[in-house]
Amino acid sequence: MRKDQREIKCFEDILGVIERCQTVRLGINGENFPYVVPLTFGYSAEGRKLKVYFHCATEGRKLDMLRTDNRVCLEWDILHGYVETGHSVTADYESVIAFGRAERCEGDKKVEAIKALLEHTGYANYSAEQCAAMPIVDAWCVECEEITGKKRFLKK
Repeated sequence: MRKDQREIKCFEDILGVIERCQTVRLGINGENFPYVVPLTFGYSAEGRKLKVYFHCATEGRKLDMLRTDNRVCLEWDILHGYVETGHSVTADYESVIAFGRAERCEGDKKVEAIKALLEHTGYANYSAEQCAAMPIVDAWCVECEEITGKKRFLKK
């Protein structure tokens, strides 16, 4: 990281950024170009291990790419606004980037993934079991191998 004074070093603070985000962007290796898609998500964390879950249809471009190369990048961000610095304008923000491998969830792992997604989106009262049983729904998990956070806030 070029400006290490902006690094979010505490894992709990990184989780705080993720918790406040409603969308994660999933970057996938495409055939000719990278492919980035915004997704709703859920997550779980044990120690410093982060798992990110998303759901989708059972077919489509994203899945075709993941089956070819499951290495992914995840990105979350919160824009707090733009500020003048005295010589320019910049953004106050918090962001997190993670790298890992996406794996399709089946059985109990699919229910776990859907449950995490429902909890994060505010619908914990829905049945994860019923949602997971729908034949048109796939669930995926990214176990993050590397994760970094960064922020910039106006100094007062």
